Amino acid sequence: MAETFDLILRGGQVFTPGGLVETDVGVRDGRIVRIDKLAPEQAGEVFDATGLTVLPGVIDTQVHFREPGNEHKEDLATGSAAAVAGGVTAVFEMPNTSPSTTTAAAMEDKLKRAKGRMLCDHAFFIGAADNAAELPELERMPGCCGVKIFMGSSTGSLLVEDDGALARILAAGRRRVAIHAEDEPRLKERKAIAEKSGDVADHPNWRDVESALKATQRIVALARTANRPIHVLHITTAEEMAFLAGVKDVATVEATPQHLTMAAPDCYTRMGTLAQMNPPIREARHRAALWNAVREGVVDVLGSDHAPHTREEKEKAYPGSPSGMPGVETMLPLMLSHAAAGRLSLARVVDLLCSGPQRIYNIRGKGRIALGYDADFTVVDLKARRTLTHAMMHSKVGWTPFDGMDIQGWPMATIIRGGFAMRDGELASTPQGAPVRFWDT
Repeated sequence: MAETFDLILRGGQVFTPGGLVETDVGVRDGRIVRIDKLAPEQAGEVFDATGLTVLPGVIDTQVHFREPGNEHKEDLATGSAAAVAGGVTAVFEMPNTSPSTTTAAAMEDKLKRAKGRMLCDHAFFIGAADNAAELPELERMPGCCGVKIFMGSSTGSLLVEDDGALARILAAGRRRVAIHAEDEPRLKERKAIAEKSGDVADHPNWRDVESALKATQRIVALARTANRPIHVLHITTAEEMAFLAGVKDVATVEATPQHLTMAAPDCYTRMGTLAQMNPPIREARHRAALWNAVREGVVDVLGSDHAPHTREEKEKAYPGSPSGMPGVETMLPLMLSHAAAGRLSLARVVDLLCSGPQRIYNIRGKGRIALGYDADFTVVDLKARRTLTHAMMHSKVGWTPFDGMDIQGWPMATIIRGGFAMRDGELASTPQGAPVRFWDT
């Protein structure tokens, strides 16, 4: 009797662990069970991928979906809609909500809120605060992707700024800890720069290179003492990348598409406070250093740092305007467009958005197209051209910092455990997102 499948992806270029191969992929019970030429009559459903490229499901390991507490900006449903529209199959959501995700009850509440509402798979960070004693248990909860530390003040109330508290947190538990590294004492000292000028172009002068580098050096030293792996988020400076290249035994590194795409002062001149985020968009020499770190392998993963605020909030006078911008829907198209322009290879895009997250966070069954893995696929048209606009965005805030930008490379289908979350721009009507599984929970 011939083998049968729930779904066959047929005729595409498939990005396997061995590279791009023209082959078919057979899916059964949400898993990849065959990678070979297959007959269409063997499947309940056939997706014709002719002319398309089938990538492993993209994983965005840094999003802020604002629920609970700020659902007027975003919620788990709308954030996940933006994710799958952009080809993202799984997201890791940050703990700086209201209330903060710092307890077992708060983690369970987020998982309950996500069930039946999120279109993509998901996991949630536990926030580090005055809960060091509980972190070893909290970080092992199902649906938890790890611990997050905010060393510098940003959106929300989570902040751990002194070395003693940081050391206690790093000593409590064993999973990799994600770090927002800005030096809070220096930020406090320099805030007068922003308050005096009232000009958003001074955002990178207030939150300067030294504030970023000093915090990154501090947390690496503390992590080494604690023998604890860390993941330093949204690195923005040439100086940090040079330092982090020498400490890969303890620290993995994230960059964002925003910092790889925009540069100061142009972004502030064009967009004003829409370009404001923490850490800031900096001048072109830093962007060039980030690209060099991507090419040299210092950067392990890209995250969107999707952090939406309403247009009304963003239009407040600086520095009263909030930092953050939406990005989960545009991350993959931006990076495909950078690849089309020759700035990085498609293989490197896959490494940064699919297999890199799997390695860093020890994810089960995702990040590659291989037998036995979840049937998560991001199907793209590498030749498709689009112009990004505010109107096409699915985020609740309805804007993008890349409005008007021409793109080459576009997600045509987002498939999660064998089910279509997005197909030809149409989103699934029934959310099927489930908690991501990890080897150490």
